[in-house]
Amino acid sequence: MKNNKPYTLLTLSLFLVALSCGKSTNNQPIAEGPPAPFPVSQVQQKTVTGYQEYPTNLEGIVNSDVRAKVPGYIQKVLVDEGQKVRKGQVLFRLETQSLNQDAGAAKARINVAQVEVDKLIPLVEKNIISPVQLETAKANLAQAKANYSSISASIGYGTIKSPVDGYVGAINFREGTLVTPSDPTALTTVSNISKVYAFFSLNETQYLDFLQNAEGQNLKEKLANYSAIDLVLANGSTYSEKGKIETSTGQVNKNTGTISLRAVFNNPNQLLTNGNSGKIRIPTVYENAIVIPQKATFEQQGNIMLFKLDQGNKVKTSIVKVKTTIDNLYVVESGVDVKDKIIVFGVGKLRNGMEISPQETSFEDAIKPIKTLFKN
Repeated sequence: MKNNKPYTLLTLSLFLVALSCGKSTNNQPIAEGPPAPFPVSQVQQKTVTGYQEYPTNLEGIVNSDVRAKVPGYIQKVLVDEGQKVRKGQVLFRLETQSLNQDAGAAKARINVAQVEVDKLIPLVEKNIISPVQLETAKANLAQAKANYSSISASIGYGTIKSPVDGYVGAINFREGTLVTPSDPTALTTVSNISKVYAFFSLNETQYLDFLQNAEGQNLKEKLANYSAIDLVLANGSTYSEKGKIETSTGQVNKNTGTISLRAVFNNPNQLLTNGNSGKIRIPTVYENAIVIPQKATFEQQGNIMLFKLDQGNKVKTSIVKVKTTIDNLYVVESGVDVKDKIIVFGVGKLRNGMEISPQETSFEDAIKPIKTLFKN
């Protein structure tokens, strides 16, 4: 039988050495890496302009419905849709044959009444008949003339003219159609669109903000001094002409809770017309406002938060109250001050009290929007 004692002692010695090394390793402190670098920037005040958009409908400065004043069949349509017309230009002719016949009969009654008056005048002068009979005959003559004048006017109304200078809208009735003064739909509408009105509404809060951003002692002065506004067309493009807010009702509509305003835009090329829609874009200037990049913030339980650089290069969370959003910036009402330095990027990797290695970044670079590398 072989003696295994040397092998046993060797195994035991190796085990003790390994155990000793393990204990020595566990007792040594684990070295931590240096604080992670994060870009920080000193908060500054900037003057920025924000825009609010409101739906609008456009109308020409003059919109005149053209209607028949007497019943009749349309005999002729003398203009086309979109045509420029002058005030007094003939647009439609109605069939007036029956009225012409009535006018002939009325003319004949005038002649009969005139003969009667002429016959009675000498009889009255000779005291053969009472003057009352002559006065009655004169009254009949006046009535006949009035009847003839009425029929003549109706014949004139058969020629329908443009009430204003402008452009012809949709022609709703064509030749051969019977039209009457009581028709709910107009024959057409003639519009002066050298300028257009843009009608829009603000709620009560928006209206108060609007007034507070305008200079002046009263509503008239505030509207006169308010800056020019933009019109965003239905296709998303911005209309080339600037507009001006002219009027406001100044009263809250009880049914809608809104206040109506009217702006005017020059329309030299007639690009705009009745019924166009779009959006009014009103500028609001925030002077010397504290702004921060949205990328420097995060949301937690409904609050907008950021990290400030605290003592010892540690970060501290702060809740900020935001006035408005302009592009990639928040306009801040409270929660951060110009004396603060904030972490401007990578906030998702931070936690409150964490130590960092601050990397100074200019504020202008910090507030630049992040470029989109890929587009769908």
